[in-house]
Amino acid sequence: MAHRYISEIAPGEVIDDIYLVKEPILRSTSRGDLYIAMFLCDKTGQLNGRVWQASEAMYGELPKPGFVRIKGRSEVYQNSLQVVVNNISVVDSSKVNIDEFLARTDKDIDEMWADVKRIAGGVKNKQLKAIVDEFIADEELMKRFCSCPGGMSMHHDCIGGLLEHTWNMLRVASAILPLYPQVQADLVLAGIFIHDMGKTEELTYDTAFSYTDSGQLIGHITKTILMLHKKADALAAKGVQIDAAVLDALGHIILSHHGEYEFGSPKLPATAEAFMVCYIDDLDAKMNQVTRLIEDEPGDSNWTGWQKPLETRLYRKRIE
Repeated sequence: MAHRYISEIAPGEVIDDIYLVKEPILRSTSRGDLYIAMFLCDKTGQLNGRVWQASEAMYGELPKPGFVRIKGRSEVYQNSLQVVVNNISVVDSSKVNIDEFLARTDKDIDEMWADVKRIAGGVKNKQLKAIVDEFIADEELMKRFCSCPGGMSMHHDCIGGLLEHTWNMLRVASAILPLYPQVQADLVLAGIFIHDMGKTEELTYDTAFSYTDSGQLIGHITKTILMLHKKADALAAKGVQIDAAVLDALGHIILSHHGEYEFGSPKLPATAEAFMVCYIDDLDAKMNQVTRLIEDEPGDSNWTGWQKPLETRLYRKRIE
């Protein structure tokens, strides 16, 4: 029987299928009854799932994350679709086709990677080029870079998402840098290429998109800084010295690219290059988020539902 994708489920359907369960939580109702709240996922999206009249034993058996077969019914609750699960059982991950459960970029990974190498590899400053080339020469790291998601849920949350995000940013920068000749182009391009490299260690994506323990403790910004200095040390061992000023300028772009302390930036942008990278990063993330939300909203209304991360509803009607 063909898999019933999350995006195809409508209210009032009987559900009997395998899904990826993520972030299950055991909670209590106001009357003290236990229930399980969780996300049911596949490559097309996720829905809230609820198991009423649950038990600690039932919760303890659930993978976190992993695959389960559920039997239940879809319904609308507080204007959102959810699945009420009547029966749930664990499924061996070897029995499922992982490609049905992890979203994948619709772009060609090999073509994107070739273009990223062309743009980033075109950096002319000798020290910045040495750093970029040292990253590119790390085949194992670049393999992870090309398959890593760009995030958990906010943007580019798919296999190849980090590569796609970086590729988009490099192309935007290449288009606008000629308009700002006072901005150091090589520093911007090197900064974009490296800025999220720590996500290759922050995120895991073999069964589901989640954080590694190290990723939770350290975070991708700090990890990227550590990677940068490790590459600089490797170059120094080869007799290629990277000036402290170059490392500081590149490091500042990494540390400030989220733009605000509340968004996890240890520093605020303080150079023209850091501002450019920060705004290009936010632009690409926002456009990916907005266009996906517009496309994925079910129904034919001109407006999406309320999008809390964006603090607005989105208008979907196109001008013909």
